[in-house]
Amino acid sequence: MDLAGTAATRHPLIRIAAFLVLLICCPAGMGQAVPVDPEIARAKELLAQERWQEIVNLAQSIPAPSAEFDFYLGTALARLGRLEDARQAFQAGARSRPSDERFSLELAGVAFKQKLYPEAARYLHRALELAPSDSYANDFLGTVYFLQGNLDAALKYWNRVGKPQIAEIRAEPTPRLDPVLLDRAFAFSPASTLRLGDLHTTQARIDALGIFPSYHFDLQAREDGKFSLLFRNHEKNGWGRNKWEGLILLFRGLPWQSINPEFYNLRHRAINLVSMWRWDAEKRRALAVLSAPLGGKPGREYGISLDLRSENWNIRDSFSGPAPLLGSLNLRREAIGAQFAYVVSGRWNWSAAGEFSHRDFRSVIPGVALSPDLLARGYQLKQLAQVGAEIWQLPEKRITLKGSLSSEAGRIWSQPGHAFFKLRPSLRFHWFPLSQSDDYEIEHQIRAGKTFGDVPFDELFMLGWGSDTDLLMRGHIATRDGRKGSGPLGRNYFLSNWEADKNVYRNGLLNLKLGPFVDTGTVTDSLAGLGSHKWLWDVGAQLKARVLGFGVVLSYGKDLRSGNNAWWVSMLR
Repeated sequence: MDLAGTAATRHPLIRIAAFLVLLICCPAGMGQAVPVDPEIARAKELLAQERWQEIVNLAQSIPAPSAEFDFYLGTALARLGRLEDARQAFQAGARSRPSDERFSLELAGVAFKQKLYPEAARYLHRALELAPSDSYANDFLGTVYFLQGNLDAALKYWNRVGKPQIAEIRAEPTPRLDPVLLDRAFAFSPASTLRLGDLHTTQARIDALGIFPSYHFDLQAREDGKFSLLFRNHEKNGWGRNKWEGLILLFRGLPWQSINPEFYNLRHRAINLVSMWRWDAEKRRALAVLSAPLGGKPGREYGISLDLRSENWNIRDSFSGPAPLLGSLNLRREAIGAQFAYVVSGRWNWSAAGEFSHRDFRSVIPGVALSPDLLARGYQLKQLAQVGAEIWQLPEKRITLKGSLSSEAGRIWSQPGHAFFKLRPSLRFHWFPLSQSDDYEIEHQIRAGKTFGDVPFDELFMLGWGSDTDLLMRGHIATRDGRKGSGPLGRNYFLSNWEADKNVYRNGLLNLKLGPFVDTGTVTDSLAGLGSHKWLWDVGAQLKARVLGFGVVLSYGKDLRSGNNAWWVSMLR
């Protein structure tokens, strides 16, 4: 009984003590409303009545306005067209209350009215850092990038709010390609939302068709709030749009003793036949590749190829000046191949191929560069595979980073037999520095190759400017007196190519770009007569010209190791 009575009296005492603690901690009028600043209340009333000038007049009587009043003042000044004064008011409020996203949004609005779109984008990014899910800020930022011509960035932010809605899709001019095949290339359709991923998938499929050397998508706003999507394109058909273009494309390789018979979009089904015939006595070659969409589905491309070569090689360590002969031979090689490429999405793709070939070596002078393993004659079966992926994209800065990994595994039926495996990773960084236009362009590509086992001579890697290599060292020419072999050769390599281009002239027919480049690389091999034996550094400049669907590069490069100067002209596809 005593214990029960003690417990009963304890609970009221606890409640009384808790009440006294609260009373001590909150002595200033519990239950009273927080007082409202009369100037802010008056400003809110004037704002609701859109009496902008009276808000400005009220500000003159306040010596130290609060951040909230700065917001109302900036709004009134902006409505009166006093944009610079409005900017100062919003900036003052942002300094006092940096976590309030309203000030960043209003500063973006001021910059937008002044058509300072990059500045508006910076303020909107700040607002989204404070409130990532703000639909108004995402929509506004998408609009800013759209007006800058940056479609990828616009879609990134518009997609967060379910925009843009596509009402129609048109092509200008109307392609000759089968409309069903073109429709299948598009990963989106009318009456749907245009997603950034779908746009990239569409671009990858169109690239795979091989008949649109240049194109772009133009998003056009409509009065109903939806958009029309215009596919502006230049299409390859037959051997050219007219006989003059056809003749130019056919004979564009005459300076290199070659012609290029090419036929595109046969039967309006994106069936392409690309070939080259070179009669240069030192490096004869006949090449033909037939490709088409498999099953009429763009992004699933198959091809067959034929490659016949008869080449004279003189292996030297320089393309000019004194350079002793390290070995020489005549290579004869015949190969037939089949390949399949699949565009999974705009983010990644893969391909697989097989090649059956035969090689023979004649007039061999081994020297110190050629071993019996390199001169393995006979038939070879090779399997090739590659996967490519978009590693990183920053559409706001117009930056992309792509990577690929390819492998080759082959076996030669020679005496004795040989097998080999080659692995080749690569990275490509691409950037348009300006917020709009392609006036400046920067690209940096890093590649490497590693060989395992015994490879024949024609499977070695070769650096330098040459007619049949894409591993460019633009201060080194891979031929001397017309014969191949003066570029660094070996089983393993590392190569870095950096270049920047500036548009110097453009009209509807001709486009000229000029810019510097820096190449660095090395080739290694177990044979003393092969490899570069040191890191190579080349610097120089190049002029790129494009006209009538093909391009030409005029390049000057300087080898910083030897001091050699290299001039070279090549064709761009």
